[in-house]
Amino acid sequence: MKKFTGILLAAVMMFSLAACGSSSSSDEEATKTLRVAMECGYAPYNWTQENDANGAVQIADSSDYAYGYDVMMAKKIAEDLGYNLEIVKLDWDSLIPALQSGDIDAVIAGQSITAERKEVVDFSEPYYYASIVTLVLNDSDYANAAGIADLAGATGTSQLGTIWYDNCLPQIKDANILAAQETAPSMLVALESGAVDLVVTDMPTALAASAVYSDIKILDFTDGDDNYVVSDEDINLGISVQKGNTELLDAINSVLAKLTVEDYENMMKEAISVQPLSE
Repeated sequence: MKKFTGILLAAVMMFSLAACGSSSSSDEEATKTLRVAMECGYAPYNWTQENDANGAVQIADSSDYAYGYDVMMAKKIAEDLGYNLEIVKLDWDSLIPALQSGDIDAVIAGQSITAERKEVVDFSEPYYYASIVTLVLNDSDYANAAGIADLAGATGTSQLGTIWYDNCLPQIKDANILAAQETAPSMLVALESGAVDLVVTDMPTALAASAVYSDIKILDFTDGDDNYVVSDEDINLGISVQKGNTELLDAINSVLAKLTVEDYENMMKEAISVQPLSE
């Protein structure tokens, strides 16, 4: 009888250990973390703030929080896929290298889906469509420009590593193109200070800027014949993942497929409405 009891007790203990192992494995899988990188300094797409107001997410290894359109999108994706979300703050030039090295899982940072970038990372379907505009000051000599021909000879800049700087500025005849700025806020400071006559950017960034700076005017040539020549890849923004990570890419696309252009616009309007008043 004692022998039978001992065997029964051993069996129960083995079953309990097996059950614990199964539960631990399931918990680990259920709490998988999606590591998403962005600049956290590119309103209204992403920015840094001191608290979790409006649903901001704490930045990894920091006491600060990140919010904006990109964070809203990251939260939506993580929630739908059942992942925890970790926001990683990186400089613009460090985003793709971090993705290639596997330090992060995805980049959601207002990246254009360019052929050059597609050579080293894979992109989701577009998560925003951003038209190109020009910013000048209200009292600028170029404030009444009706097309890019009217911007001839202007001094301009834009953000480093963007199609605004690499593609659009050179289309302005005889433009005096100054060095690219590290961040979107710094290019706006260049405009505000009078260091340049204009900057080229996308509409969401322009709307965010005009909400902060009352003396900025948006020149939108989209409906005219004299506009910047850009391709769909220039204005379609995508979420990038490591080359060959089809599992994550397909999962992200499955979430984006549920959203409409109206959803994107409403999210962007919300981001603009709660952006920081200063950068």
